Amino acid sequence: MSVLIKDTTREEREKIVKDGIALSMLDSLPPTDDGMAYFNKYIEGEMELSEIVTAILASYKEART
Repeated sequence: MSVLIKDTTREEREKIVKDGIALSMLDSLPPTDDGMAYFNKYIEGEMELSEIVTAILASYKEART
């Protein structure tokens, strides 16, 4: 199953995000407000998940330096 914006509807992207958050919260904290802002960009079709991962990792690296 592809999770690319071009292959999904807004509703499918919403479910993908909700399911991902639910799984991640089994053993960690809920996403930050910044993280949720990125996920909303995916839901709205503005950013691919791969771009979000890159942006979040870059922000963590920047915060550690």
